[in-house]
Parts: sequence; C-alpha cells; structure tokens
Amino acid sequence: MRLWASETIGAFGRQVTGLALPTVAILLLKAGPFEMGVLNGLQVLAFPMLGLVVGVWADRWHRRPIMVVANIGRMVALGTIPVTFIFGILHLYQLYIVAAVVGIFTVFFDVAYQSYLPALIDRTDLVEGNSKLETSQSAAQVIGPAIAGYLIQVVGAAEAIATDAIAFLTSAFFIFSIKKQEPESQSSGEDPDFIAELKEGAQIVIKNPILRRIAACTATSNLGSSIFFAVFLIYVYGRLQLSPGTVGVIFAIGSIGVLVGAIAAARVASSIGLGRAIVISIFVGGIGLLAIPLVSLGPAVPILIGIQILTGFSIPVYNINQVSLRQAITPDRIQGRMNATMRTIVWGTIPLGSLIGGILGSQFGIMPTLVIGGVVATLSAVWVAFGPVISLRKVPAQVS
Repeated sequence: MRLWASETIGAFGRQVTGLALPTVAILLLKAGPFEMGVLNGLQVLAFPMLGLVVGVWADRWHRRPIMVVANIGRMVALGTIPVTFIFGILHLYQLYIVAAVVGIFTVFFDVAYQSYLPALIDRTDLVEGNSKLETSQSAAQVIGPAIAGYLIQVVGAAEAIATDAIAFLTSAFFIFSIKKQEPESQSSGEDPDFIAELKEGAQIVIKNPILRRIAACTATSNLGSSIFFAVFLIYVYGRLQLSPGTVGVIFAIGSIGVLVGAIAAARVASSIGLGRAIVISIFVGGIGLLAIPLVSLGPAVPILIGIQILTGFSIPVYNINQVSLRQAITPDRIQGRMNATMRTIVWGTIPLGSLIGGILGSQFGIMPTLVIGGVVATLSAVWVAFGPVISLRKVPAQVS
C-alpha cells in the first residue's frame, strides 16, 4: 500500500513534467525538431549506458534505499528549472542537463522498482499488483494532463515543474516508510564476480525465447514511438495551433482508455489468452499512431481524443501482462539484472528514435516523420506474433 501510494503521487507529478518540460523547450526556448529529439533522447540515454551495471547493483543492494535516493535526486534536478527561470537564466542547455540527470536517477529507480515488487507480494499476485500500480498510472494519465495544462496556463510551464519536484519528495517519504524487510542478499555466490553477474543477467534475457522476443518487440515499439513523439508536440502546437490547456484536456480525456485498459488487462488475458493479449495490444498501439494523419480529415480535437483512447487502452494491457510474465518466470535473485537488461534493450532504442525523429522532422517534415514512427511501432508486433509468446494461455511457472 505504501509503494502504491508512493507511485500514485509520483505518477501525477510526472504528468506535469511530461507536458511542461517540452512546453518550456518549444514555447519559451523556441526548440525545433532536432532540439526536441535531443531533449527526448537525453531523458533515456542513461538506460543503454548504465542499465546493466545498475541491474547488478540492484541485486546486490537493498532496493528500497535505491528508490528513495533516486527520487530525492530527481527532486533536486527538476527543482533547478523553476529557480533559474525566476532569475531569468534558464537555457535550453540546462534542460538538456536536467533531462540527462533525471534519466540517470530514473535508471536506478525503475530497475529497483520492478525488481522490488516480487519481494513484497507472491508471484501469484503479480498481475493484480501490477494492475493496481498501472491503474494509478492510468488515473494520473486521465487527470494529470488536464491538471498540467491548467497549471501551465495559470503559473507558467517552468513554475509548474516545481509540482513534480514536490511529488518526488513525497514519493520518497512513502517508500522510506515501508516496513517489510528485503532478503539480505540478492546475489548468488559467496564472492560475487561483477562481470559474471552482469553476464548472467544478460544471458537470462538472450537465452530465454520468451524474454528475448518481448525485449525485441518492446524495443521496436519504443523506437517507432520515440520517432513519432520527437515531433508530435511541435505538430500539435505549431500545425494545429492548440494551446497547452487544450492539449492537456486531449491527453486527459484520451487517457480514459489507459484507465480502462489497466482495469481490464487481467480479464483480457484470461479471456483470449496471455500471449494473444500481448500481441494484439502492441499491434493496436501502433495502429493508433498510424491514425494521426486522420486529424487532417476533420476536427482535430475529437479525432485526437479518439486516437488517444485507442492507443491508451492498448498500452496497459501490453505492459501489465508482459511485465507480469517477465517477473513470474525469473528467479528473485536475478530480478534486478533481468529488468536492467530488459530496460537497457527496450529503452536503448528511445534516444536513437528521438534523434532519428528530430533529423527526419528537420529534413522531411513533421507529417512524414509521424507516419514513419507509426509504421515502425506497428511492425513491432511481428516479434511476438510468431514463436512461444502467442501460444501462452497464462503465466507459466518460474524458471529454475
């Protein structure tokens, strides 16, 4: 419950920064497609650079303190933005530095976070536990963008980021207050070899056909999505001439699909099978991005809301089921390294996609870049449409 409360508060705060940070870059600092690609890429660049190393540490150290320190670090980094804006010295390069620093702390938090849940609850409860956490994420996506848009309109984009800094501090407090003790050692062997442990984490993903195909699928989807979102807000603010408040409302109403998807994820998997739920949801998410050109055929706001609902429903159905599958088939002593390896692979394509999206947007235009991103995201379903994943009816037993 404390972990759930912590993540709920953090999720709402991140929604503010998710809209406010690119708004600061685009509207206040006049960032173009290439600059936005760089900014988006820096937020996740730490995953391919540090992910595997952090995974070893997450299996050696207690995960709760890692999460607390990471949240405090993100609070401090984000807090510099409203301060420097008030003094009139905010610069695009500072946003780059903050994005990179927040990304580093996010690596530590996310690897420890996904590895921590199996230590709190039984594996048979993982789908329910992930569903509850994802429901909070979904509720934040429903309400958060509207709050973010309102804050940006009222107090300004830079000042609104202070809300996320406060949320990270509060989230750290709730995690710190968790009483349940973790196992003393997550590593195997009396004299752990760092390189050997790192290789073990990579091998469990590479050699396991289920984990390998999920990693490839998610990485391809993230590549396409990051190409798409590198220019999406430029398209919305520039081509469609929508205000931050309107964009926040679009995201908020559209995210009702995310909330419904989070609630329905377990039921979808039990109805059509775990594997089919994973395949269909990732395919539908890509189709949603490909539908963006339909905005030019009618009123922009209703069409964007409809697309957001479609893609929003698919995301939690995919994430809840594939994350629960990964956690269930992985021994606890290697959870950190498995999650770190997965994050290194699947988030490693995001900075690449953001850079590609920025370059494509600058050279060929916004709309072609959106379409290319949607095509790549849709093709990600091929990885799981063939092989052992689609044949799964339910979560299999843990591997040895």
